[in-house]
Amino acid sequence: MNPSRRSPLTWAVHLSVLLLVLLWTLPTAGLLISSLRDKDQLAVSGWWTALSGSSRNAVARAPSAENQVERDGKFVISGNLLEGRGEVSAFGFSSREPTKFKPGETAELNDGERLTVQADGSFEIVSDQRMEGSRGQRIFFTAATPPRFTLDNYAEVLSAAGIGRSFLNSLTVAVPSTVIPILIAAFAAYALAWMPFPGRAVLLAVVVGLLVVPLQMSLIPLLQLYNGVGAFFGVSAKTYMGIWLAHTGFGLPLAIYLLRNYMAGLPREIMESARVDGASDFDIFVKIILPLSFPALASFAIFQFLWTWNDLLVAIVFLGAGDDKLVLTGRLVNLLGSRGGNWEILTASAFITIVVPLIVFFALQRYLVRGLLAGSVKGG
Repeated sequence: MNPSRRSPLTWAVHLSVLLLVLLWTLPTAGLLISSLRDKDQLAVSGWWTALSGSSRNAVARAPSAENQVERDGKFVISGNLLEGRGEVSAFGFSSREPTKFKPGETAELNDGERLTVQADGSFEIVSDQRMEGSRGQRIFFTAATPPRFTLDNYAEVLSAAGIGRSFLNSLTVAVPSTVIPILIAAFAAYALAWMPFPGRAVLLAVVVGLLVVPLQMSLIPLLQLYNGVGAFFGVSAKTYMGIWLAHTGFGLPLAIYLLRNYMAGLPREIMESARVDGASDFDIFVKIILPLSFPALASFAIFQFLWTWNDLLVAIVFLGAGDDKLVLTGRLVNLLGSRGGNWEILTASAFITIVVPLIVFFALQRYLVRGLLAGSVKGG
């Protein structure tokens, strides 16, 4: 068999990987395209139609009779239905026949009034007699709008009041909430991996069991405990220290389990040689274990930072919804309004929030697979 020829199984694996990549990438691509589309088009059509334009049925009301002008012995009310965006393909003056007339045709209204709508959206209502009435004529029309891409969604989010403050608040929460668990878990993982003591296996089993405890189940008891401690010492509950400790508690089980598995797979000969040379456990941990465990530390740092940066529930519970401590995710939710009427900015908001996590991920991603796999294939 020619070794240069790939087996059908190899091609099947490659195609499966390619399909999975497309399935993961497609929603992100759709989100990006949607964030750049005009709000009106985004509201009526999917992102896959972004290059084909859109067609919409709408109704507008002409100016009232007091806006009429006299021209060549006729009384005229004029305006534009589209404001320079799109093209009218049909119009009408009744909800029963909203597309009865083509652009450029004249529709006979009541009292001898005549309505003409052009393809560019400009219209005129002409009458031989002075028109009366406080409400303008309703005009039904179908408009075809060409594809339009804009940065207005991003501008609206970035210019919102308090967005910069919320960005700093999220950094204030995420960075310590990532560093503190790593510092604590590294010491614990080394002890569970290389320091024999009674009950080590039981303690490790408890750590693994904590991985399956739902955050929502422990959140309220933890908050009550923290409020009680804060009240005892006369400290306000709504502080950054509280949310740092909460994220540390929720992140420690995974951190200890991940780091312990990695450290247990390190060569035993290195530690034994260091002990022969008189190194203490602290020296071994600081000078040998930590440098060698950087891939595992980076792997957990990615997961923990992504979790704390995108968190809203824990932040609202421990920091509240005040403007001075509102995190970025909370601020973006507030931009939607109480009834979600401004939902179009969600697409732009999503890409704004993932900028920092992407920077962290691409800075540390080369260590991610190495850190995860090394601990899973080696035992200690």
